[in-house]
Amino acid sequence: MTKIIAEFCQNHNGNIELLARMIEQAASAGATHGKMQTIMANTISYRPQFEEGLVVDGIVKSIKRPYAEEYSRLKTLEINRDETLLFIKYCKENGLIPITTCFTRSHIKELAEVGFESIKVASYDCASFPMLRELTEKFDEIVVSTGATFDDEVIHAADILAGTNFAFLHCVTLYPTPLNEMHLLRMNWLRSMAPKVGFSDHTLVERDGLIASKGALALGAEIIERHFTILGPTESKDGPISVTPRALAELADFGKMPIEDRLSSMDSEHPEWRIMLGEEKRLLSDEELLNRDYYRGRFATPREESRNGSRMIFNWEETPI
Repeated sequence: MTKIIAEFCQNHNGNIELLARMIEQAASAGATHGKMQTIMANTISYRPQFEEGLVVDGIVKSIKRPYAEEYSRLKTLEINRDETLLFIKYCKENGLIPITTCFTRSHIKELAEVGFESIKVASYDCASFPMLRELTEKFDEIVVSTGATFDDEVIHAADILAGTNFAFLHCVTLYPTPLNEMHLLRMNWLRSMAPKVGFSDHTLVERDGLIASKGALALGAEIIERHFTILGPTESKDGPISVTPRALAELADFGKMPIEDRLSSMDSEHPEWRIMLGEEKRLLSDEELLNRDYYRGRFATPREESRNGSRMIFNWEETPI
Protein backbone atom coordinates (compact mmCIF):
# COMPACT_ATOMS: atom_id res chain seq x y z
CA MET A 1 0.00 0.00 0.00
CA THR A 2 1.31 3.42 -0.95
CA LYS A 3 1.79 5.75 1.99
CA ILE A 4 0.72 9.35 1.40
CA ILE A 5 2.13 11.89 3.86
CA ALA A 6 0.10 15.10 3.87
CA GLU A 7 2.69 17.69 4.87
CA PHE A 8 0.87 20.55 6.56
CA CYS A 9 4.21 22.37 7.02
CA GLN A 10 3.51 26.06 7.73
CA ASN A 11 0.19 26.17 5.87
CA HIS A 12 -1.75 26.28 9.15
CA ASN A 13 -0.39 29.82 9.77
CA GLY A 14 -0.16 29.02 13.49
CA ASN A 15 -3.92 28.37 13.78
CA ILE A 16 -4.73 25.03 15.46
CA GLU A 17 -8.36 25.17 14.29
CA LEU A 18 -7.20 25.50 10.69
CA LEU A 19 -4.79 22.63 11.25
CA ALA A 20 -7.65 20.48 12.55
CA ARG A 21 -9.63 21.15 9.36
CA MET A 22 -6.58 20.28 7.27
CA ILE A 23 -6.27 16.96 9.10
CA GLU A 24 -9.91 16.08 8.46
CA GLN A 25 -9.76 16.93 4.77
CA ALA A 26 -6.41 15.20 4.20
CA ALA A 27 -7.80 12.03 5.75
CA SER A 28 -10.92 12.20 3.58
CA ALA A 29 -8.71 12.62 0.50
CA GLY A 30 -6.79 9.41 1.21
CA ALA A 31 -3.68 10.43 3.15
CA THR A 32 -2.18 7.85 5.50
CA HIS A 33 -0.03 10.23 7.56
CA GLY A 34 -0.62 13.77 8.79
CA LYS A 35 2.59 15.72 9.29
CA MET A 36 3.38 18.89 11.18
CA GLN A 37 6.73 20.54 11.82
CA THR A 38 8.08 21.06 15.32
CA ILE A 39 9.65 24.49 15.06
CA MET A 40 10.40 26.79 17.98
CA ALA A 41 11.82 30.20 17.18
CA ASN A 42 14.36 30.03 20.01
CA THR A 43 16.13 27.20 18.17
CA ILE A 44 16.98 29.34 15.14
CA SER A 45 20.73 29.84 15.05
CA TYR A 46 22.22 33.25 14.43
CA ARG A 47 24.91 33.08 11.76
CA PRO A 48 26.36 36.41 10.65
CA GLN A 49 27.14 35.32 7.09
CA PHE A 50 23.44 35.16 6.26
CA GLU A 51 22.49 38.60 7.57
CA GLU A 52 23.41 40.34 4.32
CA GLY A 53 24.45 37.39 2.20
CA LEU A 54 27.47 37.47 -0.06
CA VAL A 55 27.69 38.11 -3.81
CA VAL A 56 31.10 38.08 -5.54
CA ASP A 57 31.36 39.18 -9.17
CA GLY A 58 27.66 38.62 -9.60
CA ILE A 59 27.81 35.08 -8.18
CA VAL A 60 25.89 34.32 -4.98
CA LYS A 61 28.21 32.78 -2.42
CA SER A 62 25.85 32.96 0.56
CA ILE A 63 22.10 33.59 0.56
CA LYS A 64 20.55 36.46 2.52
CA ARG A 65 18.21 35.40 5.34
CA PRO A 66 18.35 37.84 8.28
CA TYR A 67 17.89 36.26 11.70
CA ALA A 68 15.43 38.78 13.13
CA GLU A 69 13.00 38.47 10.23
CA GLU A 70 13.13 34.68 10.31
CA TYR A 71 12.65 34.62 14.09
CA SER A 72 9.61 36.89 13.90
CA ARG A 73 8.02 34.90 11.07
CA LEU A 74 8.50 31.49 12.66
CA LYS A 75 7.43 32.71 16.11
CA THR A 76 3.90 33.20 14.76
CA LEU A 77 3.84 29.61 13.44
CA GLU A 78 4.77 27.79 16.64
CA ILE A 79 2.63 24.84 17.72
CA ASN A 80 3.02 24.44 21.51
CA ARG A 81 2.89 21.22 23.54
CA ASP A 82 -0.85 21.33 24.22
CA GLU A 83 -1.57 22.02 20.55
CA THR A 84 0.77 19.19 19.58
CA LEU A 85 -1.23 16.84 21.78
CA LEU A 86 -4.38 18.01 20.02
CA PHE A 87 -2.70 17.43 16.65
CA ILE A 88 -1.93 13.84 17.58
CA LYS A 89 -5.46 13.35 18.89
CA TYR A 90 -7.07 14.80 15.75
CA CYS A 91 -4.89 12.67 13.47
CA LYS A 92 -5.77 9.47 15.29
CA GLU A 93 -9.47 10.32 15.35
CA ASN A 94 -9.34 10.74 11.57
CA GLY A 95 -7.37 7.57 10.95
CA LEU A 96 -4.05 9.28 10.17
CA ILE A 97 -0.67 8.36 11.58
CA PRO A 98 0.67 11.53 13.25
CA ILE A 99 4.21 12.45 12.29
CA THR A 100 6.33 15.55 12.74
CA THR A 101 9.66 16.84 11.52
CA CYS A 102 12.15 17.04 14.36
CA PHE A 103 14.57 19.89 13.71
CA THR A 104 16.71 19.73 16.87
CA ARG A 105 18.08 17.02 19.10
CA SER A 106 16.64 18.88 22.10
CA HIS A 107 13.09 18.08 20.94
CA ILE A 108 13.55 14.32 20.57
CA LYS A 109 12.61 13.33 24.12
CA GLU A 110 9.52 15.52 24.29
CA LEU A 111 8.21 14.41 20.90
CA ALA A 112 8.40 10.79 22.03
CA GLU A 113 6.74 11.66 25.34
CA VAL A 114 3.73 13.39 23.75
CA GLY A 115 3.00 10.29 21.70
CA PHE A 116 4.64 10.47 18.28
CA GLU A 117 5.70 7.03 17.10
CA SER A 118 6.70 8.19 13.61
CA ILE A 119 9.26 10.92 13.01
CA LYS A 120 10.53 12.78 9.95
CA VAL A 121 14.10 13.95 9.42
CA ALA A 122 14.61 16.85 7.02
CA SER A 123 17.18 16.33 4.29
CA TYR A 124 19.58 18.80 5.87
CA ASP A 125 19.79 16.49 8.89
CA CYS A 126 20.30 13.24 6.98
CA ALA A 127 23.98 13.65 7.86
CA SER A 128 23.32 14.63 11.50
CA PHE A 129 24.49 11.26 12.74
CA PRO A 130 24.18 11.80 16.54
CA MET A 131 20.59 12.90 15.93
CA LEU A 132 19.83 9.79 13.86
CA ARG A 133 21.22 7.50 16.56
CA GLU A 134 19.07 9.17 19.22
CA LEU A 135 15.94 8.95 17.05
CA THR A 136 16.36 5.18 16.59
CA GLU A 137 15.98 4.78 20.36
CA LYS A 138 12.66 6.63 20.56
CA PHE A 139 10.55 6.08 17.44
CA ASP A 140 9.05 3.10 15.63
CA GLU A 141 9.15 4.67 12.16
CA ILE A 142 11.80 7.06 10.84
CA VAL A 143 11.40 8.79 7.48
CA VAL A 144 14.52 10.56 6.22
CA SER A 145 14.74 12.93 3.27
CA THR A 146 18.07 12.76 1.45
CA GLY A 147 18.19 15.90 -0.70
CA ALA A 148 21.25 18.16 -0.36
CA THR A 149 23.14 15.24 1.16
CA PHE A 150 26.37 13.82 -0.24
CA ASP A 151 26.48 10.15 -1.23
CA ASP A 152 28.91 9.12 1.50
CA GLU A 153 26.66 10.79 4.10
CA VAL A 154 23.60 8.90 2.85
CA ILE A 155 25.53 5.61 3.03
CA HIS A 156 26.60 6.31 6.62
CA ALA A 157 23.04 7.31 7.58
CA ALA A 158 21.83 3.96 6.20
CA ASP A 159 24.41 2.14 8.32
CA ILE A 160 23.16 3.92 11.46
CA LEU A 161 19.52 3.17 10.66
CA ALA A 162 20.09 -0.45 9.61
CA GLY A 163 17.77 -2.86 11.40
CA THR A 164 15.14 -0.20 12.13
CA ASN A 165 11.87 0.62 10.37
CA PHE A 166 13.14 3.47 8.22
CA ALA A 167 12.61 4.93 4.79
CA PHE A 168 14.66 7.19 2.56
CA LEU A 169 12.85 9.84 0.55
CA HIS A 170 14.44 11.27 -2.55
CA CYS A 171 13.97 15.00 -2.96
CA VAL A 172 15.66 17.94 -4.62
CA THR A 173 16.14 20.96 -2.42
CA LEU A 174 15.14 23.57 -4.97
CA TYR A 175 11.92 25.40 -4.15
CA PRO A 176 10.11 24.90 -6.46
CA THR A 177 11.92 22.07 -8.22
CA PRO A 178 12.07 22.15 -12.06
CA LEU A 179 11.00 18.88 -13.67
CA ASN A 180 14.29 18.52 -15.57
CA GLU A 181 16.21 18.55 -12.27
CA MET A 182 14.11 15.90 -10.53
CA HIS A 183 16.47 12.88 -10.87
CA LEU A 184 13.80 10.34 -9.91
CA LEU A 185 16.15 7.48 -10.80
CA ARG A 186 18.01 8.27 -7.59
CA MET A 187 15.32 6.24 -5.85
CA ASN A 188 16.95 3.14 -7.38
CA TRP A 189 20.20 3.92 -5.59
CA LEU A 190 18.41 4.63 -2.30
CA ARG A 191 16.55 1.33 -2.64
CA SER A 192 19.87 -0.51 -2.38
CA MET A 193 20.22 0.76 1.20
CA ALA A 194 16.73 1.30 2.63
CA PRO A 195 13.81 -1.10 3.22
CA LYS A 196 11.39 1.54 1.87
CA VAL A 197 11.92 4.37 -0.60
CA GLY A 198 9.79 7.33 -1.55
CA PHE A 199 9.72 10.88 -2.84
CA SER A 200 9.15 14.30 -1.29
CA ASP A 201 7.68 16.62 -3.92
CA HIS A 202 8.52 20.35 -4.06
CA THR A 203 7.23 21.16 -7.53
CA LEU A 204 5.13 24.21 -8.41
CA VAL A 205 1.52 23.03 -8.43
CA GLU A 206 0.19 25.66 -10.85
CA ARG A 207 2.81 24.72 -13.45
CA ASP A 208 3.40 21.00 -12.90
CA GLY A 209 0.37 19.60 -11.09
CA LEU A 210 0.97 16.04 -9.88
CA ILE A 211 3.34 14.88 -12.60
CA ALA A 212 6.39 14.51 -10.35
CA SER A 213 4.59 12.58 -7.61
CA LYS A 214 2.87 10.36 -10.18
CA GLY A 215 6.20 9.79 -11.92
CA ALA A 216 7.75 8.67 -8.65
CA LEU A 217 4.83 6.30 -8.06
CA ALA A 218 5.23 4.91 -11.58
CA LEU A 219 8.83 4.08 -10.66
CA GLY A 220 7.74 2.21 -7.53
CA ALA A 221 7.86 4.84 -4.78
CA GLU A 222 6.26 3.41 -1.64
CA ILE A 223 5.86 6.79 0.08
CA ILE A 224 4.90 10.19 -1.29
CA GLU A 225 5.25 13.29 0.85
CA ARG A 226 3.32 16.23 -0.55
CA HIS A 227 2.67 19.68 0.89
CA PHE A 228 -1.04 20.08 1.53
CA THR A 229 -3.32 23.07 1.97
CA ILE A 230 -6.99 24.02 2.15
CA LEU A 231 -6.15 27.70 1.60
CA GLY A 232 -5.47 29.56 -1.61
CA PRO A 233 -1.95 29.32 -3.05
CA THR A 234 -1.01 32.81 -1.86
CA GLU A 235 -2.39 32.52 1.68
CA SER A 236 0.65 30.77 3.17
CA LYS A 237 4.37 30.64 2.47
CA ASP A 238 4.29 27.08 1.14
CA GLY A 239 1.00 27.50 -0.71
CA PRO A 240 2.48 27.48 -4.25
CA ILE A 241 3.98 23.99 -3.76
CA SER A 242 0.97 22.59 -1.88
CA VAL A 243 -1.86 20.47 -3.27
CA THR A 244 -5.56 20.73 -2.45
CA PRO A 245 -7.78 17.91 -1.13
CA ARG A 246 -9.02 17.17 -4.65
CA ALA A 247 -5.47 16.77 -5.99
CA LEU A 248 -4.43 14.68 -3.00
CA ALA A 249 -7.36 12.34 -3.64
CA GLU A 250 -6.27 12.00 -7.26
CA LEU A 251 -2.75 11.16 -6.14
CA ALA A 252 -3.99 8.59 -3.61
CA ASP A 253 -6.11 6.91 -6.29
CA PHE A 254 -3.12 6.80 -8.65
CA GLY A 255 -1.09 5.12 -5.91
CA LYS A 256 -3.66 2.31 -5.72
CA MET A 257 -3.12 1.34 -9.36
CA PRO A 258 -0.77 -1.52 -10.33
CA ILE A 259 2.65 -0.17 -11.31
CA GLU A 260 2.31 -1.26 -14.92
CA ASP A 261 -0.92 0.78 -15.13
CA ARG A 262 0.81 3.78 -13.56
CA LEU A 263 3.55 3.58 -16.20
CA SER A 264 1.04 3.25 -19.00
CA SER A 265 -0.92 6.22 -17.68
CA MET A 266 2.18 8.40 -17.49
CA ASP A 267 3.29 7.48 -21.01
CA SER A 268 -0.12 8.24 -22.49
CA GLU A 269 -1.09 11.32 -20.46
CA HIS A 270 2.35 12.85 -19.85
CA PRO A 271 4.66 11.65 -22.66
CA GLU A 272 7.33 14.12 -21.56
CA TRP A 273 7.51 12.71 -18.01
CA ARG A 274 10.77 10.82 -18.52
CA ILE A 275 12.60 14.14 -18.52
CA MET A 276 12.42 13.68 -14.74
CA LEU A 277 14.44 10.44 -14.67
CA GLY A 278 17.87 12.08 -14.49
CA GLU A 279 20.69 10.20 -12.79
CA GLU A 280 20.94 7.77 -9.87
CA LYS A 281 24.16 9.35 -8.62
CA ARG A 282 25.01 12.95 -9.27
CA LEU A 283 26.69 16.07 -7.94
CA LEU A 284 24.61 18.69 -6.17
CA SER A 285 23.94 21.83 -8.19
CA ASP A 286 25.31 25.21 -7.12
CA GLU A 287 21.85 26.29 -5.95
CA GLU A 288 21.41 23.13 -3.90
CA LEU A 289 24.79 23.73 -2.28
CA LEU A 290 23.73 27.28 -1.38
CA ASN A 291 20.58 25.92 0.24
CA ARG A 292 22.55 23.25 2.06
CA ASP A 293 24.91 25.92 3.37
CA TYR A 294 22.01 27.87 4.89
CA TYR A 295 19.54 25.21 5.98
CA ARG A 296 22.05 22.80 7.47
CA GLY A 297 22.49 24.46 10.85
CA ARG A 298 19.45 26.71 10.54
CA PHE A 299 18.14 25.11 13.76
CA ALA A 300 20.18 24.05 16.75
CA THR A 301 19.84 23.41 20.47
CA PRO A 302 20.29 26.45 22.76
CA ARG A 303 22.60 25.72 25.65
CA GLU A 304 23.72 27.98 28.46
CA GLU A 305 27.39 27.99 29.42
CA SER A 306 28.52 29.67 32.60
CA ARG A 307 31.49 31.63 31.24
CA ASN A 308 30.76 32.07 27.56
CA GLY A 309 27.08 32.98 27.69
CA SER A 310 24.83 30.98 25.37
CA ARG A 311 25.77 28.96 22.33
CA MET A 312 24.00 26.59 19.97
CA ILE A 313 24.67 22.86 19.72
CA PHE A 314 24.22 21.71 16.13
CA ASN A 315 22.58 18.38 15.36
CA TRP A 316 25.77 16.89 13.92
CA GLU A 317 27.88 17.66 17.00
CA GLU A 318 28.68 14.82 19.36
CA THR A 319 28.20 17.16 22.34
CA PRO A 320 25.66 15.74 24.83
CA ILE A 321 22.37 17.65 24.95
